[in-house]
Amino acid sequence: MPISPIPERLALLRQRLQHHGLAAVLVPSADPHLSEYLPERWQGRVRFSGFTGSMGTLVVTPTRAAVFADSRYWTQAEAELAGTTVALVKIPTGAATHHLDWLAQTLAAGEVLAVDAAVLGLAAAKQLGDAMAARGITLRTDLDVLDAAWSDRPGLPVAPIREHRAPHAAVSRADKLAAVRAEVVRAGADHHLVSTVDDIAWITNLRGADVDYNPVFLAHLLIDATASTAAPQATLFVGAGKVDAALQARLAVDGVRLADYADAAPALARLPAGATLLVDPKRITLGLRQAVPAGVRVVEAINPSTLAKSRKTAAEAAFVREAMEVDGAAMCAFYAWFESALGHEAISELTIDERLTAERARQPGFVSLSFPTIAGFNANGAMPHYRATPDAFAWISTPAGLVAEGLLLIDSGAQYLGGTTDITRVWPIGTPNAAQKADYTRVLKGTINLSRARFPAGTLSPHLDTLARAPLWEAGLDFGHGTGHGVGYFLNVHEGPQSISRAVPDASMAMWPGMITSIEPGLYRDGRWGIRIENLGLNVSVGEPDEFGEYLAFETLTLCPIDTRCLDLGLLRDDERQWLNGYHAEVARRLAPRLSGAALDWLRVRTAPV
Repeated sequence: MPISPIPERLALLRQRLQHHGLAAVLVPSADPHLSEYLPERWQGRVRFSGFTGSMGTLVVTPTRAAVFADSRYWTQAEAELAGTTVALVKIPTGAATHHLDWLAQTLAAGEVLAVDAAVLGLAAAKQLGDAMAARGITLRTDLDVLDAAWSDRPGLPVAPIREHRAPHAAVSRADKLAAVRAEVVRAGADHHLVSTVDDIAWITNLRGADVDYNPVFLAHLLIDATASTAAPQATLFVGAGKVDAALQARLAVDGVRLADYADAAPALARLPAGATLLVDPKRITLGLRQAVPAGVRVVEAINPSTLAKSRKTAAEAAFVREAMEVDGAAMCAFYAWFESALGHEAISELTIDERLTAERARQPGFVSLSFPTIAGFNANGAMPHYRATPDAFAWISTPAGLVAEGLLLIDSGAQYLGGTTDITRVWPIGTPNAAQKADYTRVLKGTINLSRARFPAGTLSPHLDTLARAPLWEAGLDFGHGTGHGVGYFLNVHEGPQSISRAVPDASMAMWPGMITSIEPGLYRDGRWGIRIENLGLNVSVGEPDEFGEYLAFETLTLCPIDTRCLDLGLLRDDERQWLNGYHAEVARRLAPRLSGAALDWLRVRTAPV
């Protein structure tokens, strides 16, 4: 087993703690934009712990180090932290605050905890500050302790910024800016700072490649709601050289001027006394908030763009449907090859990623994957965020036959100019047993139950969560992750504000027409198999509003067969069977014109009614 570099890196970090008189450093999984997927420069938790999961918090003291991770990552974290001297602290959900209790119990009154304000969310900062103040622990936020301990730390990304143009950009940049400025004024403010990169990309109709899998770029945007249309209405703070002259000129026409990325905080500091600034406390860092002068009034509310971009227009929805057809055709071509090659070719979890990505890359409008492909065979599928690597992966098939029988979970998606996809399917390798069929069918019942829901417009999305869990609860089963997340329009595969989950709901999580949300219940048997069946659904109005208000339903967007060989038909009601047959009929109708040969034959077999 290779020697881990983590102890040596921790030793360097602890030298910095000693140098600054610190008792601990907190390393959140965040960048200055509070992104989910981080540029390498801000992957400090990975650098100093070795844990590569997409969420988690690292705390380092002179004698101890711990990573706080939820149940999606426990198996992965235990493997990656082995030999690092970093302990795993298991927490129930990604929103848990166990690290605060750990710090309060570990540090003594009068000691100093460091966390970089540039990557600490404003809401999280208040929670952390209150918890530490209650124990007499001093919080220092003006240091990036990692920097001096990370000699080869990457710089800022330099990928160019490109324009997302019509017809796929169905609403103009000028119209989006005007709509956001109107909401800023309605909130009683005259300036608005936006730091979340997907909001900025949406407002400006720009796209980039600074963050893996998400077509976004690092930037801050300061909108001036007092400016006339003849003057600059917004300042985009981006890295030098990322926007070419022609695009700069088009931005200027729409009232957007450029400034250096590093000038965002100084620009806030220059706001005039008496100005009123709108910020979203869940989507801005403490560092930027600290830059606002005392004479500027601050209004805290959700970014208007976060709500607006979640509600796709009719034109955007049409492009998304087309992207789903393209994506479905790619998956049919892949699965036709996969089933014919099983037992005749060498196939591993890595092979699946390579071949499925290659099929998608052949499709028109393909840009990139929308997240790292999860291909988990048997026990690996029981880790919801598993990812095969060249150092650790499972074989499924050899030229001499199957390596083993079981279940293969594939969670994958892509970015197209006209939409973002995210789909999970489970396939039997060999003959599934009765227990696997029962688990699979109950998960599918959860998918169907939520997919068929009708609910009043404005329903808080977490309230829908039980619909997907009820068929599992009936059998005393459950799953540890959320049921659904919002999905962007050629943007982040995970976006808010809606979340079908056990989250404590707030008013911003209401469901409205045009939102796209995943529906993905699951079931995981540790060390044996994992099952998740995921489609994306579009909120559409049902009938005409009446005295009971407007009602919504999900239009299932995702187009790919759901394997019926894993079903225990005795557990399906007639209406559930009808839903499945109706879904498969629609999949066949929409995808058949895009397929031929083996892929078309495979589609017809896998969409046959049950």
